[in-house]
Amino acid sequence: MKEVWTTIASLMGVWAFSRTLLTAIFPPELLFTLTKLFHHFFNCFSSYCYYDITEIEGVNTNELYTAVQLYLSATAASSCSATSSNRLSLTRGLNSSAITFGLAHNDRITDEFNGVSVLWEHIVTPRQSQTFSWRPLPEEKRGFTLRMNKRDKPYVLQSYLDFITEKANDIRRKNEDRLLHTNSRGGSLDSRGQPWESVPFKHPSTFDTLAMDPLKKAEIMSDLRDFADGSAFYTRTGRAWKRGYLLYGPPGTGKSSMIAAMANFLGYDIYDLELTEVQTNLELRKLLMKTSSKSIIVIEDIDCSINLTNRKETNGGGGRDQCSFGLPEAGPETEPGTNNSITLSGLLNFTDGLWSCCGSERIFVFTTNHVEKLDPALLRSGRMDMHVFMSYCSFASLKILLKNYLGCTTDDVAPEVLRRLEEVTDAAEMTPADVSEVLIKNRRDKDRALRELVEVLSVRAEKNRSPVRRREGEEVAEEEEKREVESGDAAAGGGCFGE
Repeated sequence: MKEVWTTIASLMGVWAFSRTLLTAIFPPELLFTLTKLFHHFFNCFSSYCYYDITEIEGVNTNELYTAVQLYLSATAASSCSATSSNRLSLTRGLNSSAITFGLAHNDRITDEFNGVSVLWEHIVTPRQSQTFSWRPLPEEKRGFTLRMNKRDKPYVLQSYLDFITEKANDIRRKNEDRLLHTNSRGGSLDSRGQPWESVPFKHPSTFDTLAMDPLKKAEIMSDLRDFADGSAFYTRTGRAWKRGYLLYGPPGTGKSSMIAAMANFLGYDIYDLELTEVQTNLELRKLLMKTSSKSIIVIEDIDCSINLTNRKETNGGGGRDQCSFGLPEAGPETEPGTNNSITLSGLLNFTDGLWSCCGSERIFVFTTNHVEKLDPALLRSGRMDMHVFMSYCSFASLKILLKNYLGCTTDDVAPEVLRRLEEVTDAAEMTPADVSEVLIKNRRDKDRALRELVEVLSVRAEKNRSPVRRREGEEVAEEEEKREVESGDAAAGGGCFGE
């Protein structure tokens, strides 16, 4: 064994002496040229090609490096056997609630794309000392090296990198916390020059917990899923990749919870637009330009924000002559100093004009308690594509609330209690918020909660059966039918906005 170590030491000494001799005889430029020729000669006979993706390109961060890092983190996490070692690095990014895996220094991982096997290697080397730089660089130089067979290069390289970029964007969106944005007061900008202020969005509402008719809920989820996967469809049909939802119904029926469930279902950020803080149509347009793709733009209680009443009522039946509305004139109910000049035309262009196409994969959601106050031009398809009536609590919705707040199903409720609840729920016309309040305050005693709920629903149902109440309900139904007919006529006849 001693002779082996002696031989190795002698060979290393000879190699060191030879390198010193070559450096002394041949100039560095010649050695560099000879090295390049050697590598070129070696590559001619090699069946592989190599691509380097460095972390920093010049003074800017290479976005492709970040995309590859995120993509390989998912691959490494799902299959540790694909790596050359059992060691992985763990990181958690800013504004992220998920821990991501990563390759350790100088580690390798294999991947497969369209039947082609490739090799990734994470290269980390010390960086030479800097003399002066406007932007200090990291002490270590990091990068990925991609190795693939030369014959696969024309068919794999570009499509593979596009696939990695798209996959990394999905991973980033899933890992990062959702954000809830609101426009700054008076159009002021924050420290980054943005007109939106944001906080982490932590609303727990999902479609599983949403108290709503299951069939209607499934229809909305299917529509959202088709929208999110509809990039090719919208491109083929020449339509802007956006969709509009109108949520209307009495207060307390879950309109805000529906918006939160939509955001959690799609993984989108929310932009809560406060129209009373927007002064002009131009400012409204700039706000739209500063929203990101994969987002939900919300205008709640739109009938209370600006005056968007039916043009036929406002214009004495003139219909199309008056194409925009500002805020109501100053009066006893108008705050002094109001100078908001947003028009209906500006809002329609915001949702359905040319500027609404400056981004992609965005959903507009309007909510209102009084849909009859809105102009039909705002309600037609292309602006509000799907009208969702958030109704009073039905028996199907009640079963969801019982599961949410009491943790019980229909099998856990006595048959006579369940039958009584089914009889009075629809007639009671109570909102999910009112029913939830009864369950919340009695959530520690399931039997007491059910008894009080039956009593409250029965009293409300009996009150609604009174002759006066029935007559009022018939008048409301007639008014609703009249409004639907007028909306259908307006949609068929068109208008002066984007027709």
